[in-house]
Amino acid sequence: MLKSLLIANRGEIACRIIRTARAMGVRTIAVYSDADAKALHVRSADEAVHIGPSPARESYLVGEKIIAAAKQTGAEAIHPGYGFLSENAEFAQAVIDAGLIWVGPKPDSIRAMGLKDAAKKLMDAAGVPTTPGYLGDNQDPDFLAQQAANIGYPVLIKAVAGGGGKGMRKVDAPADFADALISCKREAAASFGNDVVLLEKWIESPRHIEVQVFGDSHGNVVHLFERDCSLQRRHQKVIEEAPAPGMDAATREAVCGAAVRAAKAVDYEGAGTIEFIADGSEGLRADRIWFMEMNTRLQVEHPVTEEITGVDLVEWQLRVASGEPLPKRQDELSINGWAMEARLYAEDPAKGFLPSTGRLEKFYLSQSNRRDGPVRIDTGVEQGAEVSPFYDPMIAKMIVHRSSRDEAMDALATKLGHSHCFPVKWNAGFLRNLVSHPEFAAGEVDTGFIERTLDAVLPSSKPPENVLEAVGLLASQHAQGRYPEGTTDIDQESEQAAGLTGFRLNATPRPATILVEFDGAVLEAPVSDKSIWDIPMAKTVDGGIFAFDYEGWSGFFRLYRAGGSGVGAASSGSILSPMPGKVIAVDVTAGQSVTKGQKLLTLEAMKMEHSLVAPFDGVVAELNASEGAQVQVEALLVRIEAAE
Repeated sequence: MLKSLLIANRGEIACRIIRTARAMGVRTIAVYSDADAKALHVRSADEAVHIGPSPARESYLVGEKIIAAAKQTGAEAIHPGYGFLSENAEFAQAVIDAGLIWVGPKPDSIRAMGLKDAAKKLMDAAGVPTTPGYLGDNQDPDFLAQQAANIGYPVLIKAVAGGGGKGMRKVDAPADFADALISCKREAAASFGNDVVLLEKWIESPRHIEVQVFGDSHGNVVHLFERDCSLQRRHQKVIEEAPAPGMDAATREAVCGAAVRAAKAVDYEGAGTIEFIADGSEGLRADRIWFMEMNTRLQVEHPVTEEITGVDLVEWQLRVASGEPLPKRQDELSINGWAMEARLYAEDPAKGFLPSTGRLEKFYLSQSNRRDGPVRIDTGVEQGAEVSPFYDPMIAKMIVHRSSRDEAMDALATKLGHSHCFPVKWNAGFLRNLVSHPEFAAGEVDTGFIERTLDAVLPSSKPPENVLEAVGLLASQHAQGRYPEGTTDIDQESEQAAGLTGFRLNATPRPATILVEFDGAVLEAPVSDKSIWDIPMAKTVDGGIFAFDYEGWSGFFRLYRAGGSGVGAASSGSILSPMPGKVIAVDVTAGQSVTKGQKLLTLEAMKMEHSLVAPFDGVVAELNASEGAQVQVEALLVRIEAAE
């Protein structure tokens, strides 16, 4: 077993690798740019080396600097993580030529799978099903247009050296082909220095299914089952799960078997992922799943595979790189339960998902507890850290593992709802709404799901200023131990709440603003000089009820919109409990026709009554509430189906 390891990466994946290496007794060396001088991965490693300015092209993408850092510190091996130089065959070869151990596949394997056209030809020869299409040297526009017609529209133009959604165009009709081809080639040339394209049949209801494979230097290759990564935005994955919903045993055997054949075809060593595209219009079927590409590295979503198999993939990487055989045979691997992962990005969903940078003044990720169960957090930042504009905006991954898909889905939604970030914007509310959507719950998703449902899953807009004013004063009074008669007694955590506002109990003067979480975003609510007696605990604005609450265990004030905070009433018809409470009246029955604004039920919470109303004309398709029942936050109470 190797004794020292340099991690040629940053952020959460660097921290993830360090965690396993330390557990194995391996000394770790981090590298860092100017922007990362105080980063968590730098402080977590046993040693760290500065490798240049903040831009990646001057630091993390300069192989010579990384190899020099390894030599300087006496590192035996280099682990590339994912991204940056992880799939650069020339860098892998340079590491080996420098007398160091490369924790990854052979350079020739990387090259074989690096170009999509060559990889597809190789897969065809290995008996791995590939998507119908054209890949060849003839790049004449008229010839490609004829090939597209032969394949049948719609078709996909794809750069052979592409990745990350770049160099891809869907073409629906012959008249659009020429312009799409020019645009695709131009983008491919600018991004990859290679404008060669291939054509593929556009798959209806496409699902992204991938299989984790692992090989060693002794000729062994196994699979660790599949993941479903269909929930994507602009070709970037945001929610991943394992196993894939709707995957039966026969289809799993066929797809995973094909993945193993693909890995053996390139004499693969280490961790890799075989990605498939599936036509999900008739469910998952072996004859409708085709090879798409191979990622010759550890994937961002590898934790869901680890959770269902009980395998530490980074440990396997280090053991295989040290020359050991795979720790387990295929018949020793099995699926246990269900895992889901959400990628938390520093971005603003309300502004087209633009990246958000700055200092994480408040950063809280829901932890494991007896109430909501365990959660795994992989992150490279902590409260007080700076989110830099130089790198990918992903700041954390939240992973849950439960016995069933429904339990995993509910747990992930709950954990996302109890996490906070300020003033940097993030996508937690958006992710929570995705996993709470009825179609996702039913497993009815494909790669176009987010685009189709974007209006429904975007977090609610900022509440009216008078509501924020009311909440600001209430939160201030709560934190200082003064609040209206009849409201919930202040709990022992109020000192923690006061800390969020920058003042202590009974201190003066009161702050100008107080932090309040609303639908995945943390807002600043103004604290006015009005009397607390003039402002009720809930405001009715434009027919919607806003309710205020304080979660002592997380240290955050929260503002709820009745009917759910996101996927809620106005979009899907799912009426969710805005907070824990008791149902004191149910005014409708299953199958009953209702009109927009009609009262459905009344919930008592925080010694107040909250009426939940129909978001549109429709029928009560599902009723899960009964008088006297206690309900938890975001429990589905009623589902309304829109009238035709």
